[in-house]
Amino acid sequence: MSLFPQDIISTAEAIVRDFTAAGLMVSTAESCTGGLIAGALTEISGSSAVVDRGFVTYTNSAKIEMLGVQTETLSRFGAVSEETARQMVHGALFRSRAEIAVAVTGIAGPGGGSPEKPVGLVHLAAKSRAGSLIHRKMLYGDIGRSEVRLATIRTALEMVRSLLAA
Repeated sequence: MSLFPQDIISTAEAIVRDFTAAGLMVSTAESCTGGLIAGALTEISGSSAVVDRGFVTYTNSAKIEMLGVQTETLSRFGAVSEETARQMVHGALFRSRAEIAVAVTGIAGPGGGSPEKPVGLVHLAAKSRAGSLIHRKMLYGDIGRSEVRLATIRTALEMVRSLLAA
């Protein structure tokens, strides 16, 4: 029995298997998921060979202090933005031993949304040390806090897998 749905576990198992075979490590930088991406990966036996570290940066000050997100970026674009997600993933990659990192920042709800940034908006970024970068802007909708977070985990794990395949 797992804390996570089977589809998430299956993807996490594939990541642990493939990263172990390739001798690679991953790190996470999480805001709206609060560490659940790292949690899904560490649910898998053998993940200690793959997961370097996870940064839970729920506040702006944590994003600045732990990941090096620029104050100007947060002021100009906000915490939930492509620019912030890109700086988060860059910080996670270069403040860890990982070859690939993923970062997420979003509005899980039920409150906190606005017409410009509605509940269910999540920006995700994944980056490799080789230089590949993927950004996704997801509009999951107001499907409930837990469902937004689960959808974000699914997307983040798929992005990690796609960078490994690249």
